[in-house]
Amino acid sequence: MISISLCMIVRNEEESLGRCLASVADAVDEIVITDTGSTDKTKEIAESFGAVIHDFEWIDDFAAARNFCFRQATKEFILWLDADDVIEPDDLRKLKALKEVNPFPFDSVTMNYHLTFDHKGNPVFSLRRNRLVRRSRNFQWIGPVHEYLAVSGHTHHSDVAVTHRKERQHTDRNLRIYLKRQASGETFSPRDQYYFANELRDNGRFSEAAEWYETFLNSGKGWVEDEINACLKQGDCYGRLLQHDKQMTSILRTLSYDTPRPEFCCEIGAVFINRKQYQQAIYWFQQAISVERPAQHMGFSDRATSTWLPHLQLTVCYDRLGDKKNALHHHEQAKSYNPGHPSVQFNEKYYYGSKE
Repeated sequence: MISISLCMIVRNEEESLGRCLASVADAVDEIVITDTGSTDKTKEIAESFGAVIHDFEWIDDFAAARNFCFRQATKEFILWLDADDVIEPDDLRKLKALKEVNPFPFDSVTMNYHLTFDHKGNPVFSLRRNRLVRRSRNFQWIGPVHEYLAVSGHTHHSDVAVTHRKERQHTDRNLRIYLKRQASGETFSPRDQYYFANELRDNGRFSEAAEWYETFLNSGKGWVEDEINACLKQGDCYGRLLQHDKQMTSILRTLSYDTPRPEFCCEIGAVFINRKQYQQAIYWFQQAISVERPAQHMGFSDRATSTWLPHLQLTVCYDRLGDKKNALHHHEQAKSYNPGHPSVQFNEKYYYGSKE
């Protein structure tokens, strides 16, 4: 059986750290905590799980902190988590079973990272990340913000998942780090260009974000999954800026990278709804339901765009066209996937009236 060091960087995580450690403690052989300046009970909670704690002065560099933490590990493999992550019971059993695989020839093991969920708790937005790595390979984290773990060698794509249970609200911390780096005259890599654009967009700076997405796309050096998402996000920025011709151009640009995906179909369908061109919108939302997702391992997957969301939009389209039968059909389909969504609940009252 392989041995595992759990490595985490934390700061003021008293609300979530105990839940995280309790969910994974039975599967790891060592807990290594790097604290970057907690002023609450984070260290006490870590100590209650027998963690080895090291202090690290925060220097606005997540990769530096994670690499420091990895250097403190002593076991054969390193598993990393954030404080607002958990390993659900089924995945804990899978992780324990993975430890017992013999021989274990892998240098890296990827796991699904589930970020959002439907009303039944099923994941709707996920991606894969390298989670478990052989310590002797000395893999390094790269990037002060939105850091990634650079791996090579024999990779295994496991059925283990990590679940994100976000506790904190969004802050502008990452944007401030990027702006500080920009002010210092740093030249951003294509990856940083993309994530800087994301931070600008998330903080409502849509015009700047659109420009940085353009810089990233024009570099021609990004990961194709980031390039596709950059087109869609740039389109969203232009839509919020009411520059609808540019919005359509950005969305269509995704077709230079891959065949239509559900995300693309939903975005272009929304443009036609805004134009009140409902027949065209219907075509694209129907495509969102029917097209197959690419068979790839590490990209994002937003199941909403192939399940409840296009049905919700089709409800709107058919209702505007006066076709109540089809509108009700798609409302019921949307409700079967996501009955708790406010728009679905609104439509329920709209079609059937209040049940009170």
